[in-house]
Amino acid sequence: MNTSGSSLHSIELVLLLLLLFVAGFAWLAQRLKVPYPIVLVIAGLVLGFVPGIPRVSLNPELIFLVVLPPLLYAAAWVTSWRDFVENFISIGSLAIGLVAFTVFGVAVAVPLFFAGFDWRIGFVLGAAVAPTDAIAATSIAKRVGLPKRIVDVLEGESLLNDATGLLALEFGTAIVVYGRTPSFVSGIGRFVYLGGIGVAIGIVLAIIVEWLERRIDDANIEITISIFVPYAAYLAAEAIHASGVLAVVAAGLFLGGRSSRFFSPSVRLQANAVWSSVTFILNGLVFVLIGLQLPYVLSGIRESSLPKLIGVGALFTAFLIALRLAWTFPSAYFANFMHSRIQHREQAVPNARGLFVVGWTGMRGVIALAAAISLPRTLSNGDAFPHRSLIIFLTFSVILVTLVLQGLTLPALIRALGLGGYSQPHTREEEARRLVLEQALAYLEKRREEDKPEFAGTYDDLAQHYRQRLASLNGEAEEDVSPEQYHRYLSLSREMLEAERNAALELRNQGRIDNEIARELEEELDLSETRLRSAIKHRALQG
Repeated sequence: MNTSGSSLHSIELVLLLLLLFVAGFAWLAQRLKVPYPIVLVIAGLVLGFVPGIPRVSLNPELIFLVVLPPLLYAAAWVTSWRDFVENFISIGSLAIGLVAFTVFGVAVAVPLFFAGFDWRIGFVLGAAVAPTDAIAATSIAKRVGLPKRIVDVLEGESLLNDATGLLALEFGTAIVVYGRTPSFVSGIGRFVYLGGIGVAIGIVLAIIVEWLERRIDDANIEITISIFVPYAAYLAAEAIHASGVLAVVAAGLFLGGRSSRFFSPSVRLQANAVWSSVTFILNGLVFVLIGLQLPYVLSGIRESSLPKLIGVGALFTAFLIALRLAWTFPSAYFANFMHSRIQHREQAVPNARGLFVVGWTGMRGVIALAAAISLPRTLSNGDAFPHRSLIIFLTFSVILVTLVLQGLTLPALIRALGLGGYSQPHTREEEARRLVLEQALAYLEKRREEDKPEFAGTYDDLAQHYRQRLASLNGEAEEDVSPEQYHRYLSLSREMLEAERNAALELRNQGRIDNEIARELEEELDLSETRLRSAIKHRALQG
C-alpha cells in the first residue's frame, strides 16, 4: 500500500511539474513571439540534463491512446469540410504520396549511409519519420498571413498522414520481426480496409452523437460527450484493426461542420473554452516530453560518440528535408491537373515560392517519436530488434532539427519570399460581416411590416444599431452618426460594461446578491464585452 501511495505521489508531482513547465515556457514563448512548441521542446531538452529533475520516459501507448485522439479530433473539428474536399487531391498527394515516397526513399538510401542497415530497417525508419506535425507550422503560417490554401493543405496533411505512416510502420515491423513481406495486393487491401472501415466507424458514431446532441441542451453533459467521442471512435476502430486515426478525423469533420445546428450558443462558448484548454495542455505536455527524452535516447546508444551521432542525425534530417522538397513541386502540378480533370475547375498552382514553403514545413512531432519507441525490442526468434536505439535517435534528431531549425526560420523565410500579409481572408471576413448585417436588416424590416404599429420605436432603435455597424464596415457615416461618434459609442459602451461589472461585484461583496447570481451577471457582461472587443478590433483594422 505504501509503495503504491508513494508511486502515485511521484506521478502527481511529475505531472504538476510538467504543467508548471508548460505554463511558464508557453508564457516565455508568447513574450519572445516564438511558437510555443519550439520553446517547449528546447526547454525540455535543457531540463532533461538538470540534476534532480525526475526522469520521464515517453510511453507510446499513452500517446496513441490518451493524447492522439483528442488532438486529432480538435483539429478536425475546426477544419472546414468544404476546404478539405476542395484541396483533397493536394492533401492526398502529401498525406499518402509523400509518405510512400519518404518510406521507400529512406529504405533505398539508408543502407548507403549507415553500415549494418538493410532496406527492411530503412523501411521501418522511413515509416516512423514520415508523419508530420503541423501544429507549429500552421500557427506560424496563420500569424504571418500565409495564403489560406497553403494553410488548408498543411492542416489536412497533418490530419491524414498519421494513418498512412502508422500503416507503413505496421508493414515494416512485420517484415523485420516475422520475415514476412506483404504482397502488393494484400497491402492495398489492408489500406482500403484500414481507411474505409475507420472512416465508416467515425461517421456512424458521429451520426449517433448528433442525434443525441439535438435532444440535449446541457453544457456539462454535451462537453462530456464531446470528450467521449474521440476515444470511442479510436478504440472502436482499433478493436477491429481499422484506423483509429481516420475514425477520429471522420467524426471530427462530420460533427464540427454540424455543431452550429446542435450546440446552443452558451454550450458552444463553454465547449470551445474547454477544448482550447485541453488541446493547449496536451500539446504543451507532449512537446516538453519530446525534449525530456534525449537522455533516454542517448542511453541506448553506446557504439558511437556524441559528435558522430550529431553528424549522422544532421545528415539524415537534411536527406528527409530534400525528399520532401523533391516531392512537393511535381506533386503540386499533378494535383492541379487532377483538379481540372476530376473537379472540372481550373485552380492556380502555387508559385515556386509557395511550394518551397510547403516543402519547408515538414516538421515532425510526438507521433514520430512514439512510433519509433513502440518498436518491439526482440524479433520472433528472440534476437534483438536490429538498430532499434539508432532508429529512435535518428527519429529524435529529425524532430528536434525540423521543429527548431525549420520552425524558427519559417517566419523569416515567408517574409523573405514575399508571402506574408496575405489579405484575402480579411477581405472575405469583411464581405461576410456585411452580408450578415444586410440580411439581418432585411429580416428586421420584414418583421416590422408583420408586427403592431406600437412597436415601431423598438424597430427603429434596432435598425439604427445595425445601420451604424453596417456604415462602419462600409467606411461610411450615417446621416447623423459620424465615424468619430461611432468610435465614441464603442468606447463608452466598454466603459459602461466595466461599470456594470463593478456594480455587480460590489453587490456581491455587500451580500445583497449571492455568488451564483453574480456569476450569471458576469457571464452576460463577458459575452457582451467579447462582442464589443471584436467590433473595436475590426474598427482598428479599418484604420
